[in-house]
Amino acid sequence: MKFPFRKTLPDKASVPDVKVLRKGMKESSFVFSYVRRYWKHLSAGIFFVMLSGMLAIVFPYMLKQMIDTSVSIQGKKVSLGPMNILYIIIALLFLQMLCSFLRVYFFTFAGEHSLADLRNDLYKRLIQMPMLFFSKRRVGELSSRISADLNQIQDGIVLLLAESLRGAVTLLVGVGFIFFINFRLSLLMLTVVPFIILLAMSTAKKIRRLSMIAQDQLSDSNIIVQETLLGISNVKAYTNEKFEANRFRESVARTVRTAIKSGKVRALFVSMLNFLVYSAIVFIIWYGAWQMHRQTLSFGDLTAFVIYTALVGASMSNLADLYGQLQKIFGAAGRIRELFAQPIEGTIDEIPCSSPSEYKLTGAVELDNVSFYYPSRPDLTVLKNISLKAGKGEKIAVVGPSGAGKTTLVSLLLRFYDPVSGKILFDGIDALSIPLRHLREQIAIIPQDVLLFGGTIRENIAYGRPNVSAEELEEASKKAFAHDFIAGFPEGYDTVVGERGVRLSGGQRQRISIARAILKDARILILDEATSSLDSSSELMVQKAMDALFKDRTAFIIAHRLSTIRNADRIIVIDRGTIKESGTHHELVNEEDSLYRALNELQSQS
Repeated sequence: MKFPFRKTLPDKASVPDVKVLRKGMKESSFVFSYVRRYWKHLSAGIFFVMLSGMLAIVFPYMLKQMIDTSVSIQGKKVSLGPMNILYIIIALLFLQMLCSFLRVYFFTFAGEHSLADLRNDLYKRLIQMPMLFFSKRRVGELSSRISADLNQIQDGIVLLLAESLRGAVTLLVGVGFIFFINFRLSLLMLTVVPFIILLAMSTAKKIRRLSMIAQDQLSDSNIIVQETLLGISNVKAYTNEKFEANRFRESVARTVRTAIKSGKVRALFVSMLNFLVYSAIVFIIWYGAWQMHRQTLSFGDLTAFVIYTALVGASMSNLADLYGQLQKIFGAAGRIRELFAQPIEGTIDEIPCSSPSEYKLTGAVELDNVSFYYPSRPDLTVLKNISLKAGKGEKIAVVGPSGAGKTTLVSLLLRFYDPVSGKILFDGIDALSIPLRHLREQIAIIPQDVLLFGGTIRENIAYGRPNVSAEELEEASKKAFAHDFIAGFPEGYDTVVGERGVRLSGGQRQRISIARAILKDARILILDEATSSLDSSSELMVQKAMDALFKDRTAFIIAHRLSTIRNADRIIVIDRGTIKESGTHHELVNEEDSLYRALNELQSQS
């Protein structure tokens, strides 16, 4: 058997150090790497931003010309008449309106598509994370990353990019015009620039740090909402509505306090900036009036200079506020980049083999001296030197006390985790050498805690084979003894099951899960208490369906109810992470002092 490539996953999905991330790709380049994909629209937006900014700057100069048409300057008159200048100003205003519309359109197009790409890539990244990653994080935190953090970045891509460029153009061109009008007044105005730079540098780091803290606290609030709504039946059963409301209120209060701290820093920055800028404007007007008194500056020049100074000052103030908001965006981008730095399983990007029959499994499974502990608890070995073989079509039952390691064994077969030592082989091939997507496509699992998605019954059954025909889907439902109760619903297979299947009973959810596994037609079956939610009559029918399904397929059956595994080819008894006993039901139940016999007698008495 030939496998086209080998893909070995890292043993541990360690969380990268944030400082290391910041030394690599900066948050700004990370965000704008998505914007650059739409460089044509971005370039068009930048062009109209620059044109709009320059038109806005020309407007005060034309006002100067209009004023100077009626004022004598050293015995000369301005050549253009007031009406001609008025026509030019109206034309400039019309062009500026058109440029403003086009710049907003092109930036919105580039921004929204860039955000959609980032959102898709982030979601794709999340669902490719290994199980270890999800064991360390809660759903609410991850939901916050893909909602709140991305909303922060959306403001930066759509709004701040355009406004920052527009402000920068206004600032640079405006400074050029004021130097053209009066060099000395320009130098006086620019004396405040070094103080503005120092002020920005001193506050940027604090704003970014507080923004990241606020986003983390917002994630905590989302986690509380997620957990409360998922466990709403427990909340109500224990009358803990007040407790949960208080917990959420305290979490929100922490977020508000942090946001207020960040607001104080930004407010201090903007207020000090305004003080510096408008103080400079006052001195400029005073000095300009003195120059007019000496007849070295015209009234039109002073008017234009004051307007330009106000535009430049407003641009500085806006850029300062945008700079503070940009720090919040970079804080959100840093949190998202942490996710992109995590190792993934890569099942989506695996290249399928040109000839799938080259690596089609027959169902033989072997565990060779396998040991495992969860990386979060290296001091607690869950499985110790497990060795067992399951031949093609063999039915293996795995039993033992709670916490013995049965579910962990199943997780290793699916490669949710990889062994710390030892090997798992499928058809004699090391599991690490088999493409992960291909391996899981040939394993079907029916869990004890059935999770149905919030769509229709049809969508849930066909989850493993979305393009299956209606006849095949109905046949699988009949084998799982689910067709009758599905047909009894007014909408039949188009019945919406609700979030997590809340509109169905436990037994109904279980049978839909069984139908889904039957339809997948996998070579290896894993049943984790698959019939635990069924009544006695339904369990008997499903057991018969399972007997037909097991034909020529390898099956691992985790069971607490020993009556369901009497006909297994072999029963493995696990206790404290090791295989204590192995044999048929008849052999183990007749063995003196066996753990299986004790468990069987205990259940018989209950």
